[in-house]
Amino acid sequence: MNLKEMLKFADNLVFASTGKHLNDLQETILRGTWEDKDYKEIAKAVNRSEDRVREVGMELWQILSQELGEKVSKSNFRSAMERVQNSNILNFAQNVSGSFNICGESRQPPDIPNGHPHNKETANSTQAKSCHQDLSEMPELGAFYARTSEFETLKTWILEQRCRLIALTGISGIGKTLLAVQLVQQIKDEFEYVIWCSLDASPNPTEFQDNLNQFFFQSEKLDSSATNQKPLSLIKHLQKHRCLVVADNLHNLFSSGELAGKYKSGYEEYRTLFKQIEKLSHQSCFLLVGWEQPREITPVKTTNSAIQTLQLTGLDAAAAREILRDYGLEESEYWETLIQRYQGNPLWLKSVATLMQELGEGVNELLPDDMILLPEDLKDVLHQQFSRLSESEKQVLSLLAQESPPINLAKLLENSLILLADLLNSLHSLSRRSLIEKQDGFYLISPVVRQYATIANNYPKSL
Repeated sequence: MNLKEMLKFADNLVFASTGKHLNDLQETILRGTWEDKDYKEIAKAVNRSEDRVREVGMELWQILSQELGEKVSKSNFRSAMERVQNSNILNFAQNVSGSFNICGESRQPPDIPNGHPHNKETANSTQAKSCHQDLSEMPELGAFYARTSEFETLKTWILEQRCRLIALTGISGIGKTLLAVQLVQQIKDEFEYVIWCSLDASPNPTEFQDNLNQFFFQSEKLDSSATNQKPLSLIKHLQKHRCLVVADNLHNLFSSGELAGKYKSGYEEYRTLFKQIEKLSHQSCFLLVGWEQPREITPVKTTNSAIQTLQLTGLDAAAAREILRDYGLEESEYWETLIQRYQGNPLWLKSVATLMQELGEGVNELLPDDMILLPEDLKDVLHQQFSRLSESEKQVLSLLAQESPPINLAKLLENSLILLADLLNSLHSLSRRSLIEKQDGFYLISPVVRQYATIANNYPKSL
């Protein structure tokens, strides 16, 4: 196999998996790997960071592993491609359209040279259930720490109860996106169409629907020989086909400086779209992931509903201890306190574990019992979420940080100059942002949020 053949074959595989052809950086990484260059050399050639090149490379190896049915890495990439050539799959793959991503475990098309021909019934059934997936924007997030209960809840809502609209929310670092990634990887073959959409670029409602419609229409054309095929509307496609759409970082659609879930100006049509997805009859599911959720989506207590909300909390003690172990801390009696202080938040625990390891674990013995370490990277993460708060939310959070927990509404009213209506709305919004909790009529704030709110109050510009 020469370089040109390799690039053509790799492009076919990537298109089969993602619906997109190789971009310039991906092609450069494959060329460099083929020529036995390391990531540092490749990064220098394209004037990109080594970390970015490595990240894109890892995504490529994962895609190729899935399509070829074997583990592909930078170190064995060339040998894997040569094995493909020797098995005569290459000739077959170049003669087809380049897309044979079929739902289910069996990926071998019928009549592959040197392969066993498929039973006609099996071949017909797999062809009838073509599965189109665009997961090019789905991140690769590494180790997954057990969330069995939450995972099973989402899986039940989607596959058994056929929920149409699900909001997965929680404070930054709690593991929303990672849970969604694990879920998609396990259930994607249950759908005809699967797409992961990152909302980092804040697409307006028209752009968002156009992107979905383009993916659906282009995928449908691969299944049809009709040249004059007309695209279906988004809702019609959701009705005709079983689709899974994941919209990550949903909070980018909402305004900063307002109570949670208020759309940016010009983005209000998302409300109409989500209402249609909830109310109209169809067989698809939208999973919305972010720090905030739309105001029209409220927690629903019924067990059989078209719309559901799951607000993630911290990991259990066993999973949290696994993080500390993975980050090189030696097990001690201090771990239980550490996990409680940082509320089992995976990102918070990783951040403080890294700092403690760099300082030396003996620092534990020197810290006061109520000391909360806030590494700079953790401050940056909290700043992103705090900067979205309304002025009334900042006032309420500052007040909660000054009081000894827990505190009830009467006590808050007594110590606050905020009007009752504004106070209630702010408390509700802070709860939806996962910055406070309410238990038995009392409001609670985590030690980490309390510490950061105190710092932010002393230095207002940080907000």
